[in-house]
Amino acid sequence: MRYVLILAAVLSLLGCTKHDPGTTLSSLERLQGQWVVINYWAQWCAPCIKEIPELNRLDQDYAQVTVVGVNYDGTNGHELELQRQKLGVTFASLESDPAAQLGIPRPVVLPTTLILDPTGRLVATLIGPQTLASLVQATQQDLNKASN
Repeated sequence: MRYVLILAAVLSLLGCTKHDPGTTLSSLERLQGQWVVINYWAQWCAPCIKEIPELNRLDQDYAQVTVVGVNYDGTNGHELELQRQKLGVTFASLESDPAAQLGIPRPVVLPTTLILDPTGRLVATLIGPQTLASLVQATQQDLNKASN
């Protein structure tokens, strides 16, 4: 019985957290039930770098939205973490490009941001650098009601 209670407590805590900032996610399935913003970026892309603070704020300030990044160059491991630190990325990264999983072609323009609704359906593809206001609108949040 004690183990069942501990397991229930751990599972409930996991269900209450969006993700551990700075982590790498292996798939999108665990994000079902919330808005997901998938941002394709590269360290050589000036517009990508410009929008990182906006994406960080969205991820931190809106509990119903999770931002995940996809390194366009396929960088992973230690090198990816170095790039993330250098650019100030605080949202999680996906281990692999989710385009095939979503049934779409890989973006050819950076930055590209995909918006998934809480059911996991792709509802918008945003091309070019985004602002907090444009991201909040795309995820149907209220700009004046950040959760923090």
